[in-house]
Amino acid sequence: MKILMVSSEAVPFAKTGGLADMVSALSIGLAKLGHEIRIVIPRYYAVDRSSLEMLPGAMGVPVGYGCEEWSAVYTAKLPGSSKKNPITVYFIDHENFFGKDGIYGTPTEPDFLDNPRRFTFFCRAAFQLCRKIRWFPDVLHAHDWPAALAPVYLKFAERVKGSLGGFENTVSVLTIHNLGYQGIYYKDNFDYTGLGWDVFYNAGFEDWSMMNFLKAGMYSADKLNTVSPNYAEETKTQAHGFRLDGVLRYRSADYSGILNGIDTAVWNPQKDKLIPKSYSANDMSGKEAAKTALQHYFGLAEDPDLPIIGMVTRLTGQKGVGELFGPSYGCIWSICRDMKLQFVLLGSGEAWCEQEIMGLSSRLSNFRAQIGYSEDISHIIEAGADFFLMPSLYEPCGLNQMYSLAYGTLPIVRRTGGLTDTVENYDEGKGTGTGFLFDDLNPQSIYNTVGWAVWAWYNRREHIDAMRVRAMKHDFSWEKSAKKYVKMYEEASEKIL
Repeated sequence: MKILMVSSEAVPFAKTGGLADMVSALSIGLAKLGHEIRIVIPRYYAVDRSSLEMLPGAMGVPVGYGCEEWSAVYTAKLPGSSKKNPITVYFIDHENFFGKDGIYGTPTEPDFLDNPRRFTFFCRAAFQLCRKIRWFPDVLHAHDWPAALAPVYLKFAERVKGSLGGFENTVSVLTIHNLGYQGIYYKDNFDYTGLGWDVFYNAGFEDWSMMNFLKAGMYSADKLNTVSPNYAEETKTQAHGFRLDGVLRYRSADYSGILNGIDTAVWNPQKDKLIPKSYSANDMSGKEAAKTALQHYFGLAEDPDLPIIGMVTRLTGQKGVGELFGPSYGCIWSICRDMKLQFVLLGSGEAWCEQEIMGLSSRLSNFRAQIGYSEDISHIIEAGADFFLMPSLYEPCGLNQMYSLAYGTLPIVRRTGGLTDTVENYDEGKGTGTGFLFDDLNPQSIYNTVGWAVWAWYNRREHIDAMRVRAMKHDFSWEKSAKKYVKMYEEASEKIL
């Protein structure tokens, strides 16, 4: 099949989170199965034009008010794709919309004022790109709210009789990576779409006198999915549905959960060039070397007998940082004071949390943190830590717990979303499991579960060693997940025939 990925992010070109990793890794997985994959993303300011190849001629993109926006198109090959079946990435270049420091916003302007127009233009440009290169996909695969208008345009403008043609047999899939982000804006932005107001109501844009990008895409796509089976079920409930649970129950016959994979060419302790020494389940000496390197980097005592708790995270409420780091409320001080362990963190996010963490780092001898993100240090943490903490309020899939399992670093996670699908709880009696799970998100639950893991470290070390081996033998590659996506594409195609 010919498959077009429409996304606001794709590694290594533009990334704010797991969406970028998933789009590129899934594309490579599908290409390995023999499908023809192309990706389209915006050309942000941070993507250097000099590393790209420009297609000849400008591209006109019809928008509202009878107007046309003009853009250039650049291309590059996706790193990691094969030479036999390479994946081309197309970059929509519009300086006013995308020539900014940030994908969705900046620290001073978290949500760009023109985001509804930026991503409306981008979704419409995806269709003009196909006409420009004379390549029409069998499947248009849109990702999250910035790409959610693509299924709307397909259904109401591009796949209808009397259109310019080329998309008559194209089907659409919308993947929901995080239901908490929906793209809700004032509905006076709708005229810019160029669609009639009948579409506003028929496509489900309306959201309490606002326009909701994701909701419209959910009504319009031929198939919907999210990134883990458990999260798919959670989102159909009021507790986790972010007011769209009714839409997902209505579309339940076309809605499923497919667990994300990880890029095993990048996240693999047997091949990882960013850690001091490679290792495997049969020879864990490389993990010991990574632990020493981690302690040295953060200025901690180089003691192999002390367990290290690691975190690589966005410092936002979704990640449970209030319960962990909240002043006079969070449990991190008690954990580091009461337990014989070390704690390292890499992350950035809300200003209050960054400030609190840096204060803790200066006051606690066994807690160290680095604000920001570093690919190198994230690999050292995953390899060198003994446990990895993810106290998420909700987690559609989660990648870090899968990275941790691959590196023999046992996750300590809340039982939610994809964390439930990937981590097996420790059984003290049998010594089985691959991590430590808890239910209620509060400081006491986090404290108790970290304490449980630390207790097992000192009192059931043979269990810890066996759990590490069991964790590292799990297969989280994209091959199985890619085949499930192919099946969903085929079902979508059958639906419109």
